[in-house]
Amino acid sequence: MINYLISLIMILVSGYSYSQEKIYFESSNPFSFKDIIKNTNLQLNQNVYGILRTPKDFNNSDKYPVIIAVAGSNGWSDHHFEYLELYRDNGIVTFELYSFISRGIESTVGTQVEVTTAMMILDAYKALDTLIQLPYVDSEKIGITGWSLGGGVALFSAWEPLRKSINSRVDFSAHLAIYPPCIVVPTVLDFGNKPIQILIGDLDNWTPSEACSELVNKIPNNSNISLTIFQNAHHSFDRDGELKINKNGYILEDCRFVLNEEGEVLMNILNIPMTTPFLQKIGIGMCAKRGPTYGGNKEAKIQSMQISKDFMIKNLTAVD
Repeated sequence: MINYLISLIMILVSGYSYSQEKIYFESSNPFSFKDIIKNTNLQLNQNVYGILRTPKDFNNSDKYPVIIAVAGSNGWSDHHFEYLELYRDNGIVTFELYSFISRGIESTVGTQVEVTTAMMILDAYKALDTLIQLPYVDSEKIGITGWSLGGGVALFSAWEPLRKSINSRVDFSAHLAIYPPCIVVPTVLDFGNKPIQILIGDLDNWTPSEACSELVNKIPNNSNISLTIFQNAHHSFDRDGELKINKNGYILEDCRFVLNEEGEVLMNILNIPMTTPFLQKIGIGMCAKRGPTYGGNKEAKIQSMQISKDFMIKNLTAVD
């Protein structure tokens, strides 16, 4: 309930200087990528919403780029809104995705099964479908960004087998993944050709940077993917505050999973598909420990926000 109230307060506070609108759309509840890839006719039975905010000098007769933003396992926090305000200050419309609250969930820290990456990626594409219908949105200039779990959404929304299964006619113009979990390596290493930027700390033991290096190095023709690793930075390096330990979170340093072409994530060693909450808990429990470290690093935060701004301006506002 506390996180829910904080989210509502931040909606009001961060949007004070900007025009805002709550937009609803229909999505669904696929647990795994397989539920999307093998069942392309998913019943649209989940109502989801997001908050769209416009720049201060917004004119609805003009066309604007948009960034769809996705929070992490603990929901929206102050530092997320700092990025979005920065984008709006540079003439970009922002859309905060509320996959958790729309499903009556506050947090998935320590479980990761109530609202999954598959659900959130589907939500993001359904939001994309909705936003491109707005007359002031430039349908060719829509990017996606996210933090932690949301970073995984930003990254794997570029995975071509998944995108083509959802809607092969649309895609995101840019993918910005901030400390995403890179522990899942697809057998089909096709992340398209749109620009992808990954930002992560070298001391991150929640979503380890080594896994992101391994993934990027395995992808052939990965010239569209950039990986920046910040020194002396932990998970959530861009928040304000001292280092803390999350007793319920997972330390994923020893976890590496294979994602097959059908969208199944396989357990280590046993190769059993983790396509249900029970099987996923077993699979993660075999390699993960509890108690990851997280906390701010001022220098890394400054660099991250600058890189993020430059990345989005280059790929969403540059004249073709």
